[in-house]
Amino acid sequence: MLWIKAFHIVFVVSWFAGLFYLPRIFVNLAMVPAESTAERERLLLMARKLFRFVTPIGVLAVALGLWLWFGFGFSGGWLHAKTALVIGLAGYHVWCGMLLAEFSSGTSIKTHLWFRFFNEVPVLALIVICILVVVKPF
Repeated sequence: MLWIKAFHIVFVVSWFAGLFYLPRIFVNLAMVPAESTAERERLLLMARKLFRFVTPIGVLAVALGLWLWFGFGFSGGWLHAKTALVIGLAGYHVWCGMLLAEFSSGTSIKTHLWFRFFNEVPVLALIVICILVVVKPF
């Protein structure tokens, strides 16, 4: 089980790296002037590649987390709260894919300021998840 835990941590860290950086690319995309098509296309390419790369990593992080849960039989309110946050992060990941599709089609109307706040969601989730896992407050 320690191998599973180690790989779970690796995939969680990698998934979070993608969740931190993808919305940052969105901030830059929202700031690109309309006439700068080369910059826009370069940022879109980066965002698409990152999204395709971190999607299976997120799936592996969740799958290994479930394996640990069912293998160790953890219980307690902290685990339910963490599970709710992970489900929320999976939804955030899907939302990122939808926002990427909007940028790709040219229909995104959100400002760079909106994306700056959107970018902070996984940071807050990570802080709470780490506290839940380490401290197990309930």
